[in-house]
Amino acid sequence: MKKFDLIIRGGSVVLPTGVAQTDIGIADGKIAAIGAELAGEAKQEWNAEGRHVLPGMIDVHVHFSEPGREHWEGFTTGSAMMAAGGCTTFFDMPLNGIPSTVTEEALLDKARLGNEKSVVDFGLWGGLVPGNEDDLAPLAEGGVIGFKAFLSTTGNKEFEAVDDMTLLTGMKKIAALGKILALHSESAAITNWLKAEKEAAGQFTADDYLETRPIIAEVEAVERALYYSEITGCALHFVHISSAAAVAKIEAAKARGMNVTVETCAHYLLFNHDDLRTRGNIAKCAPPLREADEQQKLIALLAEGKFDMLSSDHSPCPYDMKDPKDFNLFEAWGGISGGQFTLLAALEVALAHELPLEQVAAWTAANPAQRFELADRKGRIEIGMDADLAIVDLNETFTVTEDNYYAKHKQTLYMGHTFPASVVGTIVRGQVVVQGGKVSEATPQGSWQKPVGIPSSEPALPTF
Repeated sequence: MKKFDLIIRGGSVVLPTGVAQTDIGIADGKIAAIGAELAGEAKQEWNAEGRHVLPGMIDVHVHFSEPGREHWEGFTTGSAMMAAGGCTTFFDMPLNGIPSTVTEEALLDKARLGNEKSVVDFGLWGGLVPGNEDDLAPLAEGGVIGFKAFLSTTGNKEFEAVDDMTLLTGMKKIAALGKILALHSESAAITNWLKAEKEAAGQFTADDYLETRPIIAEVEAVERALYYSEITGCALHFVHISSAAAVAKIEAAKARGMNVTVETCAHYLLFNHDDLRTRGNIAKCAPPLREADEQQKLIALLAEGKFDMLSSDHSPCPYDMKDPKDFNLFEAWGGISGGQFTLLAALEVALAHELPLEQVAAWTAANPAQRFELADRKGRIEIGMDADLAIVDLNETFTVTEDNYYAKHKQTLYMGHTFPASVVGTIVRGQVVVQGGKVSEATPQGSWQKPVGIPSSEPALPTF
């Protein structure tokens, strides 16, 4: 008789081919069997009748600020928050730590911290900034998921935006390394000029902020990056795209055979500019939340399959940086805290628009795994894959409160929002890290995940 570590019984399992009520047998961290009424012994069983089992979410875009700014968010609180939302793997962006992840030394230091503290698996982005072009090859060989650069002013002296010469040189090198460049695509020239105009006039309202970061600034940056990609052959991933016009440019590039993917974020789907008008700085992000009609366009594009994936762009800070008493949006930190809620947001959109759950699984797991070379082990519920699972209840609502939000700082645009579904369980490589909606206090078991072709075993990481 076959022996399993865990059998999940009777759930409605979201497979690549559709939803089936079946059992999942897990052994040694892998999915070992899938079938109705599995025979065998198990150390543990989970009755998932009435629940749905999805592949664990892969969030390709979060900002944990460790080392150096753990008081913003670190691996301990950040990974617990991701687990609570059904996320089993996240990719940490390179810019908010001190040092930023722009050298191999910084990469290995961050990986060491993640291996020690994270309760879920993780990947790490490297950065492209002026002056680190010679660091790109060591970072690629070290195991970065890809590289990130900004076309707009970052406001972060440790991670500056790229000028055009750095961008072209970096893209040529990244193409030769076979890696992907992720881009924050807003025109620095347009946004900085408009901001200076508003500040000179003493205009600091929500509408003024939106007007400094118009859709045309996103479109110009996307189009320029695509031209540079054609010249250099560099694969691109556009992060947090917020407009239909920018998606149209990316769709045209795909039709020409270019190697490009695009994500949007949960907050662009669930919220709009009215939230910035009424709720203030807590709703500030860049690109900004758009008007309601643009929000509806984004939802329609997602339903049509024009977005490859969803991410959170979880970008927290100590709340005094949001400056809640002074409504000068230009000085407040620009980021949405909400990494816990992307899978729930995807389910909310899917249920509201009668979209199949296989589409949710593609947005949140299969497509990220495929794009970033983890599909040999992540992203699908199949025999031989890592047992990374999210168990959700589509009949139990979830209202965000300070008590059930696991981030370090509890202020979030999502506070008080009620989702039509809830995450009741999260399993990472066969280990139960969330049960009954509560994150386990067991020893962290997360592991640094590298793309296919990068050795996963290597000598012990150095201590710095």
